Amino acid sequence: MSLINQKFNELRQKGKFALMPFLMAGDPTLDITYKILLELQEKGADFIELGIPYSDPLADGPIIQLSASRALKSGTSLAKVLDLLKTLKGKLNIPVILFTYFNPLLSFGFKRFCEIASDVGAAGIIIPDLPLEETTQFSQIANDFNLDLILLIAPTTPLGRMKVISSRTKGFSYLVSVTGVTGERNKLENRVENLIGQLKEISSNPIAVGFGISSPEHIIKVRKWGADGVIIGSAFVKRISDSNDSQIVNEVGKFCSEMRSAADEIID
Repeated sequence: MSLINQKFNELRQKGKFALMPFLMAGDPTLDITYKILLELQEKGADFIELGIPYSDPLADGPIIQLSASRALKSGTSLAKVLDLLKTLKGKLNIPVILFTYFNPLLSFGFKRFCEIASDVGAAGIIIPDLPLEETTQFSQIANDFNLDLILLIAPTTPLGRMKVISSRTKGFSYLVSVTGVTGERNKLENRVENLIGQLKEISSNPIAVGFGISSPEHIIKVRKWGADGVIIGSAFVKRISDSNDSQIVNEVGKFCSEMRSAADEIID
């Protein structure tokens, strides 16, 4: 059983809802990223989605695009992100899922990447621009190194294709709540509830909802709709970009605590 599956099983046994913050490695520096990762763990994150900066992040909205740009300017690279995780072994004890695009992995060597990522403690990979038709080969390579390749399901995904994605994704089903790129939204579309219901009918995978989740109200709504967790990205990244370097860790930790409270709140 993978590290991600183990964590979801543990959370289910405790009746807990999974909280998964996203941040971009190297924004504003890798040293601060190191501190933020430990702070998120301390403040109740169950998983962390860690972005590897790329110059053409097609799935990301303006907030995360700018975050990637800042990280690249600070000298962050795929190899340096893996080195960062290596320094956190034995300290960061929640599953880390690496979010990156396929070009950097192709350049680095996918098998080499998986081998090193597994060795430094990563639990999974998300590659938003990897076509579904190409996933079988790369999922097998990732699996050989005990990494889950997690696939995205969009609101516009037809039911037949949703079934195929659900059968191929590992760890959990990543349900995108909006049509378009990442970014904070004022409200969630009601069709997300129907999508969660459809996924539950066709698959036993845990369901985590991302893209647009940015408030305690969103978390409570997604919980009521039957999801198993949320991924929060732009709302965390915005707090990083809006804070002075000396305050970043505290601000991110404070926001994580607020989201943890919403994830744990008793609901009718």
